[in-house]
This record gives sequence, C-alpha cells and structure tokens, in this order.
Amino acid sequence: MLITLLKWPPRRGRNTTGSRTAPKAFLNDSQWLLIADLFPKPKPSPAGGRPPHEPRPCLEGILWILASGARWQDLPERYPSPSTCWRRLRAWTDSGVFLEAWKRVLGKLDRLKGLHWEEAIGDGSFSRAPFSSQHRGGAPRSLAAAKARP
Repeated sequence: MLITLLKWPPRRGRNTTGSRTAPKAFLNDSQWLLIADLFPKPKPSPAGGRPPHEPRPCLEGILWILASGARWQDLPERYPSPSTCWRRLRAWTDSGVFLEAWKRVLGKLDRLKGLHWEEAIGDGSFSRAPFSSQHRGGAPRSLAAAKARP
C-alpha cells in the first residue's frame, strides 16, 4: 500500500487557524465596548519617552492578577509590565473608573440574567483571626497543643 500526501491540503505558511494554547481574554469585545469610554487612551508625555500602553491590555493584566491571586511580579509577559498595570489600577481606583466599569459589567450581566444573587461565596483565606481560640482559651488547634494543656 502506497501512502502519499500529494492530495493533502497544502500548508499556507504559519498557523492560520489561531493559537490553541494562547489564553482567552477576560473581556470579550462586547464587554470591552461597554466600558471602553471609561478608559481614555493615555496621552504621550511632553517630555518624550516610551509611548503609554493601551488601557485594554492593562485591564486584562489587572484581571489576570485578580483572577489568579498571583503576585504582581508573576504577571505574564503578554501583558504590560507589572508596575504599569499596578499604577493604572491605582489611578483607576482612585478616580472611581474601576468601580464604574465594574458596575456597568455587573449591570449588563444582571439584565441578561447572568447573575445568581442568591449564590455568593466569601473567601476568607487571607483574613486574619485576631481573636483565635488560643487567645480566648478555646479548643487547641493541634494534638500537640492538646497534650501540652493541663
């Protein structure tokens, strides 16, 4: 049996079907258009220097940090630098832009019945417990502590 690839579709150069490993954006185009007017393109500095990054990649980087819980220094290279994203988050939070964008996206999801308000999860894994059981004389936290108690 002779196997030939002559009838195989010709390659068109680089992968034209798109990357299968590149992560999807956090915001699709319709969500971005809903909030794009809140994030004006930053103007270049009159002193010169590097041109500022567009707001959408910065917002995507911020959302990556918030979704992953990673440190700023672990931000992947596909986003602007961690310091740029952090500065933008600080500026947008201080000016109220980030909250307004959040309200618009949540409002749209609520109108589309995409939110289930009766289901909520609170993550307290990073919260301190200032009045833990050891300070109040409650149950010990470990077997060793239980054996050490009189």
